[in-house]
Amino acid sequence: MTQQAQNTKTRIWDLPTRLFHILLALCVLGLVITGGNGDLAMALHFYLGYSVLTLVFFRIVWGIVGGHWSRFATFIPSPSSLLSYLRNFKKPDAKPSVGHNPLGAISVFVFLMVLTLQGLSGLMSDDDISISGPWAALVPNAWVSFATQYHTEIGFPLILVLIGVHIAAVLYHLYAKKQNLIRPMIDGDKLTSPNTPASRDSLQTRLFALVVVGVCAYGVYRMVMLSAAV
Repeated sequence: MTQQAQNTKTRIWDLPTRLFHILLALCVLGLVITGGNGDLAMALHFYLGYSVLTLVFFRIVWGIVGGHWSRFATFIPSPSSLLSYLRNFKKPDAKPSVGHNPLGAISVFVFLMVLTLQGLSGLMSDDDISISGPWAALVPNAWVSFATQYHTEIGFPLILVLIGVHIAAVLYHLYAKKQNLIRPMIDGDKLTSPNTPASRDSLQTRLFALVVVGVCAYGVYRMVMLSAAV
């Protein structure tokens, strides 16, 4: 019997994680399209930015309480595992990673950090014409100037680079390593050894995730409304 035949279908990515991934991609695409394209587009740009912050905060919480393979504890790479992965990067994987591989894990943390900084800098940005973030009037002018410059000249290009690297990595695994990383992020399942733990993905966990999203959205709303409270 082959190893492929011995493998069983296992739920790796729960529905909340998959929806997070899809919605984040759509929101970031919308941000790229609407950035700097007039007042109407910029109004949408801000709402998309609030949505991204909500999704990022959700992912941070879900990285603690979510499905097994979505939890940060299951994929934080050790220095030795990262070095080993880099040494054997071009070799066929004897045992492909169930969840995120070490480089993929690092990319998750980098994306979350960069998107958080981009969102917070957007709250403080001011284009000196007609558009300003809700925190622009609350922080020193030096902060506004730095945040505006970071948001447009550093954060935005960095996000584009990260997107390009992410797409390249997915395509490399698909064509060079014959590993389809896209399908599991759509249907949630991978063929794994029978003793692989599955992620919780029940109706209860999905409803819990919805509550977490609501709490995160309310948190972002309160952040945005800080200026109104002053």
